[in-house]
Amino acid sequence: MNKILAAWAWNGPVSEPIAYGEGHINQTYALTEQATQKRYILQKINTDTFKDPDGLMENICGVTDFLREKAKQRGADPERATLHVALTKAGKPYYKAADGGCWRVYDFVENTVCLQQVQSSEDFYQSAVAFGNFQHQLADYPANTLHETIPHFHDTPKRFADFQRAVAEDRMGRAAQVQREIEFVRAREEDYHVMVDLLTAGKLPLRVTHNDTKLNNVLLDPQTGCAKCVLDLDTVMPGLSAYDFGDGVRFGASSAAEDEKDLDQVWLKLDMYQAFLEGYLDACGHALTPKEIEVLPLGAKIITAELAMRFLKDYLDGDVYFKIDYPTQNLDRCRTQLKLVADMEAKWPEMQRILHETAAVRCAQPTTPQ
Repeated sequence: MNKILAAWAWNGPVSEPIAYGEGHINQTYALTEQATQKRYILQKINTDTFKDPDGLMENICGVTDFLREKAKQRGADPERATLHVALTKAGKPYYKAADGGCWRVYDFVENTVCLQQVQSSEDFYQSAVAFGNFQHQLADYPANTLHETIPHFHDTPKRFADFQRAVAEDRMGRAAQVQREIEFVRAREEDYHVMVDLLTAGKLPLRVTHNDTKLNNVLLDPQTGCAKCVLDLDTVMPGLSAYDFGDGVRFGASSAAEDEKDLDQVWLKLDMYQAFLEGYLDACGHALTPKEIEVLPLGAKIITAELAMRFLKDYLDGDVYFKIDYPTQNLDRCRTQLKLVADMEAKWPEMQRILHETAAVRCAQPTTPQ
C-alpha cells in the first residue's frame, strides 16, 4: 500500500487507509493528510467490470472538469458541486501498480451525507434534483465523445437477445420451472425497441447519462437536506435521459426491497414517482425536449423490465454475474421487477396524468439549478 500511496504528492504523511462506504464494485478507502487534516477517497478500480481504465478515467475527468467550470460560472462551490480527481505525481488520473491494480484518488467532499435508503419523499425529490442538475449542466457536453465503460449497457434489444439465448441454452436446467416469467418477458418484446428506435430516428437526443441513479449515489447537505453532487461516475456514458429517470423511479418508488419474496408487498408508489418526477423536471425539465419528457414513464417501465430479464438470465446461467446470498435470489429479484412492471402497466393512466400535470407546471418556465 505504501508504494501505491507514494504515487501521489501528499502534503506530508497520510493516515493508514481504512475501508469506507458500502459500495460493492470498487474497493474504497478513506485517508487523511496528518498535517492539513484534508481527507481523500482512495479507490481500487474493478477492472473486471471496467476493462478500459484509461477510457473510464478520461470520461470522469472530462465530465468533472466540465461540471467544475459550470459551478464557477453560476457562483456555486466547485468543491461540493462535483467530484475532483487528484492527479498522481506523474500527472495521471490513476496509478497502475506492479500487480496491474489500478488506483485513483478523489478529494473528500466535506460536510455532506449519503443516505442508503429513501426515508422521505423530500429525500427522493432531492436525489432527482441531483441527477436532473447533472443532466442539465451536461446538456451541452458532447456525449458522443464519451467511452462506453460497459458496452451496450442499456441496449435493451441486445439484452433481450442475450436473454433469449440464455433460455435456449438453459445451462442449469432451470427454464422449465420459470416459464411464466419467461413468457412475461417475451410478451413485451415490442417495448424493448421503442427507445432505441427513437434515438436512431433522431427523435431523442443522445445525452450524458449517469446510469446508476440511486439515492445512495447522491451527496446531501446535512443542514438543509439539499442535493450537492452525485457520486459513482464509473457508468457515465452516452445514453438516454429517460433511462436515468426510469432507474431512479425503479429503485426509489418501489414499495419493497429488490429481492422481496412476497409479491403482494411489491407495487409502484405513485407519490414517490411524482416526487422524483417533480425533482427531475425542476432541475432539467426545460433542458429536455418535449419528446424526452413524454417518454419518461416509458423509461421507467423499460428499465425495470430490462433489469428483470438480466436477473432471470443470470439465474438461468447459474448466477455468474450478480452476487447472491441464497440460491434463488436472482429469481426473487426478477419476480419483484416483473411485479413492478405489471403494476406500472396497471397504473399507466395515473402515471401519464401525473406526468402531464407536473410537466405543465414544472416546465412552464425555465428554472435555475441551485
